[in-house]
Amino acid sequence: MSEVGTVLLAAGLGSRFGSAPKLLAPLDGKPLVRHAAEAALEACPRPVVVVLGAHAEAVRATLAGLDLIRIDNPDYRTGLASSLRAGLAALPPRCTGAVIVLGDMPRVTAAHIDRLVSAFTGAAVAPAAVVPVQDGRRGNPVLLNLRRLGEEIGRLAGDHGAGPLLRGRPDVLEIPGDTATALDIDTPAGLAALSRGPA
Repeated sequence: MSEVGTVLLAAGLGSRFGSAPKLLAPLDGKPLVRHAAEAALEACPRPVVVVLGAHAEAVRATLAGLDLIRIDNPDYRTGLASSLRAGLAALPPRCTGAVIVLGDMPRVTAAHIDRLVSAFTGAAVAPAAVVPVQDGRRGNPVLLNLRRLGEEIGRLAGDHGAGPLLRGRPDVLEIPGDTATALDIDTPAGLAALSRGPA
């Protein structure tokens, strides 16, 4: 039986957003990272590990009261790969898979996460990963098979996640994505456009 946990990546500098901490920027009355954390907790996978780095204490305070395992990544400045490795290392050994949720994707819901898990656990042969796809482009969150990818993930470095490992693999299961799985917030203008809603 496959067991799946969740890793919420909330350690990045968000340098394209400017001097203000991106993950603390408000949307619909709550910080971006709180949207992501609540979606993760409303979904089935457990535990939910959140990786902190830049602005760690402020992000930690924003997530107060939530049933999260909080870990600090002292190497967050080296890029996303170090946070991914740290988060996966904090999952219990029983987890054969991990959903990777990004803290700057506020429209991702529990349903998006649970669809990944259903596709993973329902496959006749467990895929290396499950990824949402919209208009031919892969999005997030993704589910990683730790039994198949663990060693390769351990060698990742720099400011990227598992995307390079999945490129061209025949054992990646693609499922339908939507606008939420394609939307991350990188700039204040992007956040303002989302706050305004459809034109």
